Amino acid sequence: MTAKIHPTAVVDDSIEAGANVEIGPGCVIGPSVKLGDGTKLIAHVFIESHTELGRNNTVFPFVGLGGAPQDLSYKGEPTKLVIGDNNVIREHATLHRGTVRGRSVTTIGNDCLIMGNCHVAHDCDVGNNVIMAQTATIGGHVQVGDFAFLGGLSGVHQHGRVGRFSFVGASALMTTDLIPFGSAIGNHAHLAGLNVVGLKRRGYTREQIHDLRAAYRLLFAEEGTFQERVEDCVEAYAANPHVMEIVGFIRADAARPLCMPRD
Repeated sequence: MTAKIHPTAVVDDSIEAGANVEIGPGCVIGPSVKLGDGTKLIAHVFIESHTELGRNNTVFPFVGLGGAPQDLSYKGEPTKLVIGDNNVIREHATLHRGTVRGRSVTTIGNDCLIMGNCHVAHDCDVGNNVIMAQTATIGGHVQVGDFAFLGGLSGVHQHGRVGRFSFVGASALMTTDLIPFGSAIGNHAHLAGLNVVGLKRRGYTREQIHDLRAAYRLLFAEEGTFQERVEDCVEAYAANPHVMEIVGFIRADAARPLCMPRD
């Protein structure tokens, strides 16, 4: 083992640690844990078991990783938490393992910022470059797309879907699915337009944003049924991959309620 381990840390003999790993004072690391090259546990980090962290992650004090899922179906099975590379996980955040009746794994992508007191529940699938602001919480089985932003104190109901490049406002409660590029605010949350600020920050051009706005107006107009408007959108924007991503998101799980604009 090439890790630098503080003498006050309690580390199970089974852990696998890459080069330049640092395990700071007061950390407790249980069995079946893998720490990738350059990952740093600053102090008082608790990793219960069956957890993998990739390269160059930084985990701040009092974070709990790989805890047993808060699900009555869980009976001690060796499910997993898998975290990618270059993530920052701030104080008091908790990320739990999956369940057998779910995916059996909770996953976090690369380059995410998970701020203090956030919670990622069992069987979630969080993409790359996701930001969860202070105390944001996602329930079991939630899917969060790349570059999504979850505002402080926001919450996403179990089984919810949050599309790529979307924005959930502070204190918003998501009980419905948020389309890619969408912006949701309020409690309960409603669709308030596109995440234009986020799209500009990520380099989307004026023309791309213009097309997304036009498609949005078509999808959420008052004329006709929603299904008819989806078909009209496909006809008008079949060659536009960003608009078709929204359509694909809507069609992927028709049983899920969709976050809609307020009347």
